[in-house]
Amino acid sequence: MWRAFSALSAVTTVMALTRPVRAAASSDAGTANPVVLLVVLGALALAPFVLIMLTSFIKVSVVLAILRNALGTQQSPPNQVITGTALVLTIFIMAPVAEKMYAQAGQIGDADTIFSETSIKTIFEAAKRGREPLRDFLKRHAHEPDRKLFFDLARKIAQRNGNSIDDLSPDDFRNIIPAFVTSQLTEAFSIGFLLFLPFLVIDLVVANILQAVGMIMLSPTTISLPFKLLLFSLINGWVILIKQLVLGYA
Repeated sequence: MWRAFSALSAVTTVMALTRPVRAAASSDAGTANPVVLLVVLGALALAPFVLIMLTSFIKVSVVLAILRNALGTQQSPPNQVITGTALVLTIFIMAPVAEKMYAQAGQIGDADTIFSETSIKTIFEAAKRGREPLRDFLKRHAHEPDRKLFFDLARKIAQRNGNSIDDLSPDDFRNIIPAFVTSQLTEAFSIGFLLFLPFLVIDLVVANILQAVGMIMLSPTTISLPFKLLLFSLINGWVILIKQLVLGYA
């Protein structure tokens, strides 16, 4: 036991002596910079914005919220369920794009030097390579009239501020992102209109029946709600809606 303790002490001493050498070697590769750390933390703070505005989360969440209003179920499903469902579907839809972005970005660096000043250039180069699949996704799901609209608006703003318009391109993120958001909202409200129609017919039929039998004081929504839920369940509405939402990005 004494020999084992002596061997363990010797190993610990060697590790303690070699630790400064390793630290010095890593410091030569690049020391941590507070400015780089702030840049990385700022980029992480923008992650929710990227998840909401640059993915399919916009259309999916809006369609699910409109469906709840069309059914007239008030707070059922609750906001947490709608947001969680939209998030799960967004991850499922955006997984191929994220995998392609990760493959094209390449190796960024070791975890020990990711916050160093020498790695900031590598991070930006990896971001430039990895953003192209996202650009293709935004272009594919942004309507051409919306892209042309924001490109013309960007040219007008540049001319008003005295900037050169030669550097502008229709494929710039400053043009594609607002066009994508506008297109997604347009598609979401179009789907919402189609969702409202059958439930609106049920409300009208129930209201006319109640008025014919003289039950004017009874709210038609109270009577039509079970029929809406029955109709939506019989046609397997959740499966059809989610399938069409996913296929819209296929």
